[in-house]
Amino acid sequence: MHNNLRPILFVRPIRALVDELFKVLVDNLRPGSPVTLHSLHLSEDGDHWEAFGHYVSSQRGTVSVADDLSFGGTYSGKEPMGLLWSQRPVPGGRRDLRLRKMNVTTPMPVHISVYSGHLTGGFQDQFPLASVLTERWYMAPGVKRVSVKEGNILGTLFIPPGPGPFPGLLDMWGGGGGLVEYRAALLASHGYVTFALSYLSATQAPADKTLFESVFSMFKTHPQVIPDKVGIFGLSLGTLITLFLAVESKVVRPACCVCVSGTHSFIRDKGSTLTLSHDMLGDYSKVRVDENNHVIWHDITLPISTDFSRKLDLSKLNCPLMLVSGTDDQSVAAVEAAEDMAQMIHAAGKDHLLTKLVYPGAGHLIEPPFAPHCRFSRFINKGEKLTFLWGGHTKPHSDAQEDSWKKILAFLQMHLYSSSSPRASM
Repeated sequence: MHNNLRPILFVRPIRALVDELFKVLVDNLRPGSPVTLHSLHLSEDGDHWEAFGHYVSSQRGTVSVADDLSFGGTYSGKEPMGLLWSQRPVPGGRRDLRLRKMNVTTPMPVHISVYSGHLTGGFQDQFPLASVLTERWYMAPGVKRVSVKEGNILGTLFIPPGPGPFPGLLDMWGGGGGLVEYRAALLASHGYVTFALSYLSATQAPADKTLFESVFSMFKTHPQVIPDKVGIFGLSLGTLITLFLAVESKVVRPACCVCVSGTHSFIRDKGSTLTLSHDMLGDYSKVRVDENNHVIWHDITLPISTDFSRKLDLSKLNCPLMLVSGTDDQSVAAVEAAEDMAQMIHAAGKDHLLTKLVYPGAGHLIEPPFAPHCRFSRFINKGEKLTFLWGGHTKPHSDAQEDSWKKILAFLQMHLYSSSSPRASM
């Protein structure tokens, strides 16, 4: 049978949310055949990304990516989703890339193919034994996307399917600026009205405390949002803003906060105001570069000050907080900041409010699961294009993304839903 029939490749499900597992199976191979499983994605920027694993078919002539070992490639061992999280730019293309979804209303197409032998490159010059096109989505069917522009408030609202109202999440990214929607779309796919906020762009006035308070107040009064069930989700600079609002604002009363790869240290303006500027985070004389001329910001807030005029007082925290950090973060001293915040929270007798996740070997850009690890990429700082070292090692970083996302969703479920959370799926 194996000599007469072509190999058959199964990928299930063909269409799925980006945080859903898929299964990749190959049948009708000759027993003991070396084969390469390969994934290929063409990004919206026109760059090809790929991953591959080397397998040997069983005595039944099958390969299961979830159950069998990869003996080499961009990942090794038993890795059900290695064909996604180990993707990297195809050699010969542009360098220093980061894969990010821009248009969340369209899928991320991923070609899964099987090739004869253990290949290490040149896939475009080979003919696959079989190939399947899959779709990975950030936005589930029925999620509504609504652009918002009111005064200086710019963002995108994502509303889950169903009658509502739902818990809400204000989603804030970091110092790269612009409007980043893909995490918000995914959170809405899990049952949260999510507002992706743009607060740093060339066309906006400088963001300050008033802007964030206005956004939060507007958001919680939306008819599809439960007013007392609104949380804040921040990454990097978004973490600093999240924490500032949670402990300093008399207007913002979040039901819970999730903070990824951030700090509570910054140089204040007069009083307790917050106005974002390039020089607010710390001592930029401590910026370093590695042997590849990659910029390292890790040390600019170190050592963590004992002066409360240079950091936020987390003893004032009054809502559940989850801190997520990686020990190889080269952009922010997030682990050290998390430990200092934990000490303040403990001294205030509020340990019950804190959940702290620290991941060995993870870097700065802890994304939703199965996104390719980005150790370094181009970044614009003060108008200058640089290559920033974000840190992390591919396997532990990817494990951290998968584990932290599960725990983040469980944390949000606990504090924003009092009963079982509705969830859209593909």
